[in-house]
Amino acid sequence: MANILKSFFSQCARPKGALGRVMLSFMNYTHAPLTSWGLKQVDVHDGWTMLDVGCGGGFTIRRLLKQSRGAQVYGIDISEESVAKARKVNADVLDKQVFIVQGSAENLPYEDSQFDLVTAVETVYFWPDLPHCLQQVHRVLKPGGKFAILVEVVDSDSKWTYVVEGMTAYTPEQLKQLLDAAGFVQTEIHRKKPTYATIVGVKK
Repeated sequence: MANILKSFFSQCARPKGALGRVMLSFMNYTHAPLTSWGLKQVDVHDGWTMLDVGCGGGFTIRRLLKQSRGAQVYGIDISEESVAKARKVNADVLDKQVFIVQGSAENLPYEDSQFDLVTAVETVYFWPDLPHCLQQVHRVLKPGGKFAILVEVVDSDSKWTYVVEGMTAYTPEQLKQLLDAAGFVQTEIHRKKPTYATIVGVKK
């Protein structure tokens, strides 16, 4: 049973195959409360151009569209399975208001200063070379643009790191320090008990 659970939860990093498809549906629903609360910590305006890095099953993209009338929302995920699911979930606006590609946070395929907001929901745990990835996010944001990291695992020694292969957990304070080092300013930590946190930084 322990091995089965570990196999399932290790799909968090890069969903693949039938088990990955189950995980994507699971994540869409279990991440919804965190996402709903976390995005309320960001003052989202109408007409924004936004990017969700590690877009998973695509529910965050739909939520961003609801918060910003006339928005364009881009999504990127390293998993082919995630991209397919996110495209299906957003099929009604795909390639009109929503644009989803496969790719990595290490090398974001977007122009400098393209986005008003970048989000990362329950995904920075799996980003290799996190400082470099944060600089990539900083690059694609417009001056004054915001980056919101939403996490539910807020203990750097979390038990989840022993269950989910390839996962590195960070405290909100560690993430704030990393954002500051990447050049973000006005970095704020928002918390909600028991474990939700949203860390928001601004590109100067």
